[in-house]
Amino acid sequence: MTTAVYPGSFDPITLGHYDIIKRGSQLFDHLIVAVVANPSKSPMFTVEERVELIKKSIAHLSNAREIEVCGFEGLLVDFMHEHKCKTILKGLRFVSDFEYEFQMALTNRRLDRKVETLFIPTDYKYSYLSSSIVKEVGSLNGDIAEMVPLEVLNDIKERINATKK
Repeated sequence: MTTAVYPGSFDPITLGHYDIIKRGSQLFDHLIVAVVANPSKSPMFTVEERVELIKKSIAHLSNAREIEVCGFEGLLVDFMHEHKCKTILKGLRFVSDFEYEFQMALTNRRLDRKVETLFIPTDYKYSYLSSSIVKEVGSLNGDIAEMVPLEVLNDIKERINATKK
């Protein structure tokens, strides 16, 4: 069985993330979506909430049983060891993503020579999209309906509105 880990903060999940999850789950027998707890960031959603938003977003997929969603803290390579996995899946939007992600891939490879990182480009429709854009547009009362999975649109709107008060 081939397994890959798709790590990220997913705060909140966007259609770009969803695209990579869906496509990654078709490339591997088992995909683990690893939601990172990054202490240097101030997330809008807790790790547990982000895990639930992702699960809600993918529940309708025919192969949803082969997709595991969980949170983690610490080094990604340690998470990889815990899950006996050697492949990291990363989505790319632009060259700027590649520069950062390439640096991270080399760091992970330095920490464990057996870990490989595979990059796939996001669908062009989502190349502009990021969680930060979703939060900014939403906080300014813009329409985020075509930015996030429909299954979690109201959850995200409610949180954005709650943070404005």
